[in-house]
Amino acid sequence: MTRQLASFVTAAFTGLVLAACSHAPAPAPAPHRSPAPANPADVKFMSGMIIHHEQAVLMSDWAPTHGAGPGVSLLCKKINISQKDDIALMERWLIDHGQPLPDTAWVFARPMPASAMHMLMAGMLDEQQVAALDAARGAEFDRLFLTYMIQHHGGALAMVNDLFNTPGGAQDEFVYQFASGINADQTIEIARMRRMLAALPPDDTQH
Repeated sequence: MTRQLASFVTAAFTGLVLAACSHAPAPAPAPHRSPAPANPADVKFMSGMIIHHEQAVLMSDWAPTHGAGPGVSLLCKKINISQKDDIALMERWLIDHGQPLPDTAWVFARPMPASAMHMLMAGMLDEQQVAALDAARGAEFDRLFLTYMIQHHGGALAMVNDLFNTPGGAQDEFVYQFASGINADQTIEIARMRRMLAALPPDDTQH
């Protein structure tokens, strides 16, 4: 076969392939799959943890205005950023599963409405504790923040434990991974806060 003939055959074959491709039907789009129905235990956990996180955001927001020391200030920034990110993820999960978002306005209200007391999740500060933290400044703020946030994180761990022990809870892969992440992160932070609390100067007001 001459070089000219070989080139002609190659070009003709390429043209036939391109023509066939241009007339081939487009692949069918992947079918839309709606999220599986949400388990009530998962919905309760996500809704409650949003409320729980909102109070942590409130507490950490006070660091700049309440004279927090460098260590506590840095911790507050970390908690503030991570828990706001978590809230956005939990809200998106609820929306995607057709669930309403919880009312969190009462968390920031002063005084806290009496009607909202029953909505406090495990470990959350009550009205008196919130008022005490808000009134504290400097080293006293650091001490109360660490004390109360250890309590707060402990409540989050209890919520995760309740979820995992509820039949059907955390079978959703996202919920399982998310709750496991909270458990791991806040366990580490509790240990860190206990060390920070132990390193603070003695509280002279207790003598």
